[in-house]
Amino acid sequence: MQVVEQLLQQLVNGLSLGALYALIAVGYTVVYGIIQLINFAHGEVFMIGAFSSLTVWLALFKDNTALWVFPFMILGAIGGSVGIAVLMERVAYRPLRNAPRLAPLITAIGVSVFLQEAVRLFYGEIPGFPSATSAIPFPQIDVITGPAINVAGVDIQRASIFTLGALIICTAFLYYFINKTKTGRAMQATSQDPDTARLMGINVDRIIVIAFALGGALAAIAGIAHGLINTNIDFRMGFLAGLKAFTAAVLGGIGNINGAVVGGLVLGLVETMATQYIPGQFGGSAWKDVWAFAILILVLVFRPQGLLGARVVDRA
Repeated sequence: MQVVEQLLQQLVNGLSLGALYALIAVGYTVVYGIIQLINFAHGEVFMIGAFSSLTVWLALFKDNTALWVFPFMILGAIGGSVGIAVLMERVAYRPLRNAPRLAPLITAIGVSVFLQEAVRLFYGEIPGFPSATSAIPFPQIDVITGPAINVAGVDIQRASIFTLGALIICTAFLYYFINKTKTGRAMQATSQDPDTARLMGINVDRIIVIAFALGGALAAIAGIAHGLINTNIDFRMGFLAGLKAFTAAVLGGIGNINGAVVGGLVLGLVETMATQYIPGQFGGSAWKDVWAFAILILVLVFRPQGLLGARVVDRA
């Protein structure tokens, strides 16, 4: 019985971790699906979301952990992440729209380093705000966090319930937005052929901005979930999480939203199960990142289109 409970516990932990990866990975895949850009700075958009949420709390609701504060923190996070994502597109990527693919890729890495260092150096300079050179405690909101809920011997963290719920709601919203709205159909047309879409009267620049904004909003939700689960945030949190989310997007089939969700959940389960069940020196938490990136290598070698086989159009 204890073995079954342990397995169920690891399943819950894996799904929670996978939901966090999936929220970030969907942002990767939405942008890639439109302009075929691997935005390596997306992990920092996730980090900015967490810091924006903390900023709203420190500036307006310090020491107040009531549930009604939480929607304001979410709005602050979305505002920060969407603002940075749109600014990034306008300043760093749009001027390189027709450049060789290597140029925006290197620019994305540069933007990633710039955002990390900007937060590290300047966040603590704002009066009343803590230094970001080390981890900062993230506010634990009533009801959303607290004692774990025990179901049949399995502990379910409240922040994990929030993360899984956010993934379900965001995925359903994206499905409706992309398949049922005029803007969503314009995004599909742009992803298939931007030149023809432009001839049909679609404002391609506006569609690309919307794609970055959607990715930023999802990254913001993931940033809050990260803070609630781990109880602290730091300026480096986006680097590894961004790489894991990129792995999840590739695993599921980059450019495919459903694939990003599946890839994130599978990656979370693989990490958790490998940590718990692989014996000897190759098991344990020290090796979880190794197993995650081993999955990426295997997928790239044996099934480069990912589990759900997203279509890839080479426009080079």
